[in-house]
Formats: sequence, C-alpha cells, structure tokens
Amino acid sequence: MSVLPGKALILVENLSVPFDRRVWQECQTLRDAGWEVHVICPQGTKRDTEAEVTIDGVHILRYPLKAATGGPAGYVQEYGSALWHTLRLARKVGRVDVVHACNPPDMLFLVALYLKRQGAKFIFDQHDLCPELYLSRFNRGEDLLYRAVRALERRTYKTADVVIATNESYKDVAVKRGGKSPDDVFVVRSAPVVERFHQVPAEPELKKGKPYLLAYLGVMGPQDGVDYALRALASLRDEVGRTDWQAVFIGSGDAFDAMVALSKELKLDDQVEFTGRISDEDLLRYLSTADVCLSPDPLNPLNDVSTMNKIMEYMAMSRPIVSFELREARVSAGEAALYAPANDEPEFAKLIAHLLDSPEERAKMGELGRARVAGPLSWENSQKALLTAYAAAVR
Repeated sequence: MSVLPGKALILVENLSVPFDRRVWQECQTLRDAGWEVHVICPQGTKRDTEAEVTIDGVHILRYPLKAATGGPAGYVQEYGSALWHTLRLARKVGRVDVVHACNPPDMLFLVALYLKRQGAKFIFDQHDLCPELYLSRFNRGEDLLYRAVRALERRTYKTADVVIATNESYKDVAVKRGGKSPDDVFVVRSAPVVERFHQVPAEPELKKGKPYLLAYLGVMGPQDGVDYALRALASLRDEVGRTDWQAVFIGSGDAFDAMVALSKELKLDDQVEFTGRISDEDLLRYLSTADVCLSPDPLNPLNDVSTMNKIMEYMAMSRPIVSFELREARVSAGEAALYAPANDEPEFAKLIAHLLDSPEERAKMGELGRARVAGPLSWENSQKALLTAYAAAVR
C-alpha cells in the first residue's frame, strides 16, 4: 500500500534516540519512504546528549530528564516533567500529519490531543502493556494507582486513530481491552536489522580463562529477571557442580547496582562481569564469543505476553538461548531456545549445563534462530506493516 509522505513526529519517553533501536529503525523506514521525520525524546547520559541534532536526515529534539527512583511517586514526577518538555518541543516542531507516540508512559496522548486539534492523526505504538508493567514491577495489586494506569491506557486507545502492537498478544489486548477494530491495529514486531548483528572473530580472552562464556544482554529493571539469572548461576555452580564458565551481563537499568550487590552476596563476582552499556562493536565481540545466552525474564503478567528484544538479538547472532517458559518467548524463539519451567532457577541452571555439553545442539539452535530473524521475523516484514499502519492513519 502506498503512503503519501508527510511530516511525522515520534514521541519517546523511556529511552533516547537513536539508542532506542526499534524507534530508530522506524525513523529510518519512514525517512526512506519519503516522510519528514522529527523525534522528541530524553537526553542520554553518555550518548545522545545533544539537545538538538539531525542524524541521517532525522531531526531529533531532546530534553533533560531525571529517571525515577523508588516507588510510583518517582514515576509521577518523571512522567510529569517529560510531558511538559514534550509539549514544549512539540510546539517548536509545529503542525504535523502524524503524531506517533511510543509508550511507556500512557500519558503522551495528551500531547497527541493538542496536535490532533491541528489536524494530525495519532498512532499509538504500544511497546509495553502499562497495567501489566505496573503489576509486575511494584507488586501492589490492583490498587488505586493501578486503576489510574488502566484509565490512562483506555484514554490512549480512545484517542488513537491507529494502534501499532509489537506482537499478536498485544494486538489481542488492543482489540478486547482497548475496544479497537482489528482493522486499526497493526503488528510491527521488534526485529534486529540482521546486517548490524554479524559474527566477528571470537575472543577467548573474554572468557577469563574458562572454557565457556554465558551472556545476558538487556535492561536491568526489577521485572527483567537478572536476579533469577544470578541465582541460577549460583545453582549451576553449587548444585550442578559446574565452574567452567564465565558470565557477562551487558546493559544497565535502575536495578543495576542491586544486581552487582546480589552477585557479590552470592559470591559470584569472580565469575560474573557487569559491563554496563557498551558500544555496538564491543557487543558483537561478546556475543560472537558467547556459548549460551540467557533470557531469564520471569513469568509475570507483562513478560508472558511481551516480545523480548534480547531474544531477537541473540538469534540474530546465531546464539542458543535458555529462557523460562513464556508464551511470547516461545513464539519468538521457537526451537532456538530451551525452556525451563516458569521461574524455576535450578532447572534453568540444568539447561545451561546441558547446552554447554552439547556443541552440536548449540550450533543447530543458533542456525535456526538466525533463519527466523532473517526470514519470518525479519525487520523487512515489520517495515511493510509500519508503512501500512501509516497509510491507514492518513487515508
């Protein structure tokens, strides 16, 4: 379906751009289709620090933002600040044909309402199910704040002309809970650009003298399961009796310091390295050397129905994966992963040990994963869905 190119404004709150890989891929797809693309997002701390920059034809406006700490009150403060800055910068961009808001939070519809009054169409790009995120992150049950989060989601759905979902589970929520017509919801799966993820020569020195390297890549928040991975590694050492491995945890997040402390508490610090965020070049070095990759996201209301970017990127690097049994993890990885019963750390450890002893199985799983992200789960297919969503919004 052809799209008449216009002026698009993409709103992001939880990551800077182009560090947010999904959003940057969307920007490039729209630019290549002839759209004039503007982005409003937070400034990064070590990268993406400029307040205003044009990169590869994409105009990016960034604002300072202090990330939330502590409980829900910290997020209210963070989101309020982000909303004010986003509205301020949206006025600077001026009239647009499409405003494309990426959650969380589900508050950017307020900016979209302002732009819709000027003739814009609103595309809601649902990266996370915020009610499930609230339940999974804070463990407070369906309290007053949860009901407020549900109300914000309802308003966002109601305001949106088109919804973009990251998988079929999210589309189902948009239709059943959000009341959207299936014709107005488009699945644009997060998928790595396979050309960016390519093998480089393995570097045995990254294994710190051990035969095997285990790798984790991703955000480190309370719901991301790094604590499950660390306890599984302690089980691998203490119950399975394996010490022939080194592990690397790549990424950052608001649980980073707690995870480093837990590693020391479990006496894993001589076998576990935390790198923080690293360059793409270093990421390729570690993943090309890794023997097994870890996807320890525990079963909770959010993770069960979410597509994990780490799984997609492991597969793009032809790495075998150990995951907990999650509905969308299995949809993404298929036979490229082994699945431990949900949240069962000792079984997770046993599956790691099994793969360490099975080089042919590791190689086969890696090949299957690479074929999935190069074929049915490729970004090329997601590009078509994204442009179809835009066509539906502006027609």
